Amino acid sequence: MAETPSAVLFCCDHNSIRSPMAEALMKSLLGTQIFVQSAGVKSNHDIDGYAVAVCKELDVELSKHKARSFEELEDWGDHLASFDLVVALSPASHARIKDLTSDFALDVEYWETADPTGAGDSRDVKLASYRAVRDDIIGNIKRRFMAGG
Repeated sequence: MAETPSAVLFCCDHNSIRSPMAEALMKSLLGTQIFVQSAGVKSNHDIDGYAVAVCKELDVELSKHKARSFEELEDWGDHLASFDLVVALSPASHARIKDLTSDFALDVEYWETADPTGAGDSRDVKLASYRAVRDDIIGNIKRRFMAGG
C-alpha cells in the first residue's frame, strides 16, 4: 500500500460532482485522519443535485458545498504545494494539475472516474449512474487509504 498522505486534494472538471463527492466521502470514511479538499479546473457550476441525493443516501452531506477552481482554492488559503497528494478524477483535471504542480514535491494520481451527467433521461437512470460513480469513488478511497480496503 502506498504511503498515507497527510493532505489530499481531489480534482475534476467543475468541482460540482466527482471531486466534491470524493472529498465528502473521504471525510465520512476517515474523519480528520487526513486533511481533504477538492477543486476543479473551473468552478462555473453549482453542486449537482444528483450528487447531493446519492451522497445523502449514505448520510453524507454535500448540499452546502461551494464549487471552487484551483485558483480560488489558493485564494482561500490552500496552496497546491501544501498537499501531499492530488487525485485527479477526470482527464482535463489530470492534465491541468500536472501542469500546475510540475515544480512541487507532491504526488499526482489519476483515478479514471466516469462522468455521470450523460446517463439517460429518466431520474432512475441518472441516479443509478451517480450511484455507480459514488460507489467507484468509495472503493478507490478504501483501496488507497484504508488498510484492508
